[in-house]
Amino acid sequence: MKNIYKKVACLLALGLTFASCDDYLSDVPKGAKSPETLADYEAFLRDEYNTRLDILGASQLLNDQFITAATLTSNRLYNANYMWDENADRIALKVSDETAYYGTYAGIAAFNLIIENALTATKATEQEQRVVWAQAKIMRAMNFFYVTNFYADTYVAATAATKLSVPLITSANINAPSKQVTIQEMYDFILNDIKEALPYLPKVAQTALHPNLGGAYAFYSRVYLQMNNYTEALKYADLALAENNQLYDWVAFYNTNKAIIDVPNSYTTSVSPMGYTYSENYFFRHGSSRSLGRETSIPVERAARFETGDLRLKSRWKLRTVGADTYYYSILSGMYNFAGITTVEVYLIKAECLARDNKISEALAILNAVRKTRILPASYQDISTTDKTTALNAIFRTKNNELLNTLTPYADARRLNAEGVYKFSLTKVANGTTYTLKSDSHLWTSPFPQGAVQNPGNGTITQNVAK
Repeated sequence: MKNIYKKVACLLALGLTFASCDDYLSDVPKGAKSPETLADYEAFLRDEYNTRLDILGASQLLNDQFITAATLTSNRLYNANYMWDENADRIALKVSDETAYYGTYAGIAAFNLIIENALTATKATEQEQRVVWAQAKIMRAMNFFYVTNFYADTYVAATAATKLSVPLITSANINAPSKQVTIQEMYDFILNDIKEALPYLPKVAQTALHPNLGGAYAFYSRVYLQMNNYTEALKYADLALAENNQLYDWVAFYNTNKAIIDVPNSYTTSVSPMGYTYSENYFFRHGSSRSLGRETSIPVERAARFETGDLRLKSRWKLRTVGADTYYYSILSGMYNFAGITTVEVYLIKAECLARDNKISEALAILNAVRKTRILPASYQDISTTDKTTALNAIFRTKNNELLNTLTPYADARRLNAEGVYKFSLTKVANGTTYTLKSDSHLWTSPFPQGAVQNPGNGTITQNVAK
C-alpha cells in the first residue's frame, strides 16, 4: 500500500481526477496493507528521496550551477534562465513536468496524509502520535514556503493580501479542493503550522530526517526574515542557536586533507565531512535530484564571488576544462543539506537582524566568527566597519556563498530587491556579449508549469507572471 499512497501523492500534485477514485483507493493489492500504525505513517517522513525539494530553476537563474554550451543550445528553458533572456516565453517552454512544482506538492500530499491520520494511528502513545503529527506540520510548511517563494512574488506587506501565491491543499484526498490563496494567507498558514507544531517537537529527533525543536525555531526565523520581521526573526534565531550553535571548522578540515585536495588534475576527494550528521545540521533534506551525493559544477564567474582563501570553495570545487567548457568541478562527495536547515544560516540571519537594528559591532562579531572557520588564516582579516550598508553587504555575500545551491540566496535576493535598498543584480560577459539580470526583472518569479494550469484538479490556478 505504500506504493499506492505514493501514487496518490503524485496524482494529487498533478491535479488529475478519476471517476472511480473511491474504488481505486479502496482496492488494496494482495499482500499489501493500508497504513494504520504510527510507524506506517512515520515512514513517509523517512522517504527522503521522494520528499526532496528541487530548486533547479533558481540555481540556474543565479548562475549557481554551470550549464554547458551544448545544453544551453538544446534546452531553451535552461537558456532563458541562465542567460537572463527577458524576451523568452518561459510559460510556452514549460511543456513538461517540473520537479520543483510536482515534487513539492507530492511531498505536501504525503505530509497531509500524516497530519490527517497520525493522531488516530495505532500502536503508539498520544505523545508519540503528536511528535509525528508535528514533524509533518513542519515539513508541510517548509514545502509551501519553497513553492511559494518560487512560483509567486516575494512577500511584501503592502501587497501580500492582494497578490496570489500558490494552491493551498490541506488534504491527502485526491479530490480535495484547492484554492490559490493570497501571499498573506499562505504565510499565515505557514506560520500557524509552525506554531501548532512547536509544543510537540523533540529536542532530539528520531533521525536527521525528522524536524527537531531547534530546526523548527530556525525555520520560523527564516520565514520571519522573508517577511522583513527582524524582531521575530532574531527571537527565533536565538532560540534555535540555544538548541544547536555548532560551526564546522573548514580550516581544520583543509589543513588535515590538503595533500589530497590539492593533487593536480585530481577531481575526486576520498574524504568528506558532508553527511546526515554534519554538525551544522538541524535536520536534513535533499535538494535537487541532480545533486544527490555530489554538488553541481559552478561557473568561473560564480567562484569569483567567494572571498580569497575561502576553504569552502577550495575544498569543494576545482577548476577544470573539458572541451570548450571551463568551470569549477565538484570534487567533494557526500550528503549535502540543500533543503533542510543549518546553524550557519541562523547565525547569518541573526547577524542581519542585528545590523538592521544598527548593532553593527555585534553583527560583525557573528559574521567574523563564521568566517574564521572558513577562511585560510593567511588570507583572513576581520571585517570591521561602522557603516550599516557595508556590514549588510558583507553578511549577504557570506550567506550567498554558504548556502549556494539552496533556495535561500534566491529568496534573499527577491526579498532585497522588493525592499529596494540593497538591490541584487548580476552581470556577466559571454562570447563578447554582456548579460544582466536586473533587480526588477520578471525572471525572479517562475511561471507555473503548463500542466498545472491546464489540469488544476479541484481548483483553479492563475499564472503569477506574464512569461
